[in-house]
Amino acid sequence: QVQLVESGGGLVQPGGSLRLSCAPSGNIFSIDTMGWYRQAPGKQRELVAGITAGGNRNYADSVKGRFTISRDSGKNTVYLQMNSLKPEDTAVYYCNAHYYVDSYSTLEAWGQGTLVSVSS
Repeated sequence: QVQLVESGGGLVQPGGSLRLSCAPSGNIFSIDTMGWYRQAPGKQRELVAGITAGGNRNYADSVKGRFTISRDSGKNTVYLQMNSLKPEDTAVYYCNAHYYVDSYSTLEAWGQGTLVSVSS
């Protein structure tokens, strides 16, 4: 079972920036889609941003223009650059990936989550 390892969370003031990173803990042949989700206290987990193997990106409306998702396919790593952070961005951020186990089939993996707190 592949696990994803996130890093880069922490405490930041409103208007500040953070960069999250995520990479698999073991060897993976290749990854299809990768993405970031978040879950705030008392709320459901929501998609923040996703990126396909071809580089197509999608974002939640609440983060458009502030967050940027990118990936290094050679390293099977996905990043989330978060700028102009707001208190409402406070949540546990989870990395997600669909990775290939053969030519056609994929499995889903999740990270353990990293806390992002935006507060003055």
